[in-house]
Amino acid sequence: MPKVKIKRQNIALDMAPMCDMAFLLLTFFILTSNFIQKQVVQVSTPSSISEIKIPETNVILILVDKKGKVYFGLDGQEKRKELLSKMGETYKINFTPTELKEFSNINNFGVPITMMKQFLAIPEEDRDRKENAIGIPSDSINNQIKEWVKAAREVNPDARIAIKADQGCGYPTIKRVMNTLRDINENRYNLITSLEENPEKVKL
Repeated sequence: MPKVKIKRQNIALDMAPMCDMAFLLLTFFILTSNFIQKQVVQVSTPSSISEIKIPETNVILILVDKKGKVYFGLDGQEKRKELLSKMGETYKINFTPTELKEFSNINNFGVPITMMKQFLAIPEEDRDRKENAIGIPSDSINNQIKEWVKAAREVNPDARIAIKADQGCGYPTIKRVMNTLRDINENRYNLITSLEENPEKVKL
């Protein structure tokens, strides 16, 4: 007997619901994602078992790289404008509205206040070069980091101070930064570290 051939039927899939779901998921992830702010230097932090989380806003950030150079950052564009204006008054430097606007777009920086005008005149894409990461003076003779913290505290009294230091940085540098904070009665601050497993929570 001849075999009966079954006619194949084309199966049509409606892709509209799947596309709708994909766009909904994409929109959800975009709206709920927290983008990492660019930092002037890459810092490899030491590890600890502390689980205290640093808030994402209202933070005065002090960065210390492995060479001991100190950098500074404050969140909020309008607060940054006010911050630079106050520093300009302290060091008798008049910053233009254009310079204030440029500074408001910088998350963190590492140049002396006397070189800030030159730094802001550099094209944005060239500011991340290594030769521009000079560091903010923080020694006993010229401690500009102290003035930055004082001005930032005036601009944002509720801000939390956080120190993010490289694990290869020597202790004397960190101690100098801590002594600077102590001199202006800033005795509450956080040290940013990488989380490691707590041995007390490990189940045998």
